Amino acid sequence: MLVTPADNPYEEPRSGRLTAWGNALLGGFAPPDNAAAAVLGEDESHRVTGLPGDAEGDQHGLTWALGRLRVLGVSGLRLALPAAGHPLGLTGPAEFNARALGAGEAVLAVGAPLGLVPEIEVYGPAGDQAVTVLWRCSEVREAPPADVPSLHEAERELADGLRETTALLARLDVAGAGPEAMRALEAYRRRGHSELLAPGYPPRAVRVLESARQVTALLSIASGGHGAAVSASEMAARRSALAPLQRTARRAQVAAYNALVDERRD
Repeated sequence: MLVTPADNPYEEPRSGRLTAWGNALLGGFAPPDNAAAAVLGEDESHRVTGLPGDAEGDQHGLTWALGRLRVLGVSGLRLALPAAGHPLGLTGPAEFNARALGAGEAVLAVGAPLGLVPEIEVYGPAGDQAVTVLWRCSEVREAPPADVPSLHEAERELADGLRETTALLARLDVAGAGPEAMRALEAYRRRGHSELLAPGYPPRAVRVLESARQVTALLSIASGGHGAAVSASEMAARRSALAPLQRTARRAQVAAYNALVDERRD
């Protein structure tokens, strides 16, 4: 079964982990094996294919692949979190953008025109599942990434967005949401900053990412139909009202993950 970040908004996108820990490695803040282990997380395996010089079908482990990217001139990684009508973080070409949009995430290299899109597969019965990830590397266009704010801009937008989200959820009576949704939100709130980003990232990036994930969690509950009973037309209006806030949260996530590269280049 193929999955995307939208399947579980409480989990960190794997492209985020690769961006954060790849940047920590490339910036000299983490050794190769530690970075690869952090990207792997609880997954069974991560492999990379399509690197320049590869024969068709060649696959490599993360440590080797990250080292190869460095040899190819890659000095950093940037996250993309595209959604329909919003190619956030992408540069083209159309074929790469389409694959990234299908996955809901991608990683773009800084210093070489390369991008990676994950294919995430989940095997086994519920409660005993294994996850494998195949990162497909291909050429991308060298151009400014679409619609990515600076960390300062993202922090300002999030402050406004968090106020709007709180007010919107109060109007939607999310306090009356079902127990399963509220348990999920409480579990999210117990997560600590220690799980965010990687060594070398500035504290502001951690704060922005935490706020973005909090907004995302709240919006997930609201868009799931929790709270006061609503009709189909009211639900459509609710989703329309939530869409700008969801875009703000995704823009902030991208800015936070890219901070180690972007703040260094400014």
